Amino acid sequence: MGLKELARAPGPKIGNFIVEFATPGIGHILKAAGLDFAFFDMEHSGFSFETLKSAVRYFEAARVPLVVRVPAQENDMLARACDMGAEGLIAPMISTAAQAQAMVDSVKYFPDGKRGVGLQMAHDNYRAAPVADALKAANDRTAVICLIETAEGAENADAIASVNGVDGLWVGHFDLSVSLGIPGEFNHPKFTAAIDRTIKAAKKHGKFLGRLVPSADAGIAVYKDGFDFICYSGDIWVLRDGLAAAARAIREGAK
Repeated sequence: MGLKELARAPGPKIGNFIVEFATPGIGHILKAAGLDFAFFDMEHSGFSFETLKSAVRYFEAARVPLVVRVPAQENDMLARACDMGAEGLIAPMISTAAQAQAMVDSVKYFPDGKRGVGLQMAHDNYRAAPVADALKAANDRTAVICLIETAEGAENADAIASVNGVDGLWVGHFDLSVSLGIPGEFNHPKFTAAIDRTIKAAKKHGKFLGRLVPSADAGIAVYKDGFDFICYSGDIWVLRDGLAAAARAIREGAK
């Protein structure tokens, strides 16, 4: 099931944030855990495009749809990730409809966008096809996901979601709280109002909606609020916290 098919499926879609372990087995590990997708982060991880190109194959082999956050909004970042085979594209700090349209233009081929054409390469599995068919297949496959993580972006959520070619919105909760001047205050009225605007925009325009959560309880809560892509924690913290809990339990039991 591809990312767009997954988005149309009912119920919560559960993923994991990949920021450290781009290992050959990572896709199969997530699949074995029963996860639905992965969020591969290039903004904060230091992952290179060469690493991304390998990681795309790891997730493809496990049949786990992959969302990739590139480091910046620039065309060469988005288009290059597409050429590596990224299925869902996220760029940071999308704050206006014009920026959302620029994302669409970078990710989509003619007639839906302005992406530079490179065919029979990684993103189309090196297969030959009539040009028009290849462009359409790529446009049908790729998803544009706008990261709402500024006060301006939350204010403009409705306009951003209305852009033709935008498939989903994603909330960057920490950066959004900082932009609102209330770092980490996720229960503050300013933050909850910004989240409400984003949820309403996604629902109004039929876009899927995602965010990271630190716990299962938080995932359940945001799903009930209207988020359907629930990215539970990240590879670093799952490993660290799981080991820490086990170590504490062993030490306590050995007293």
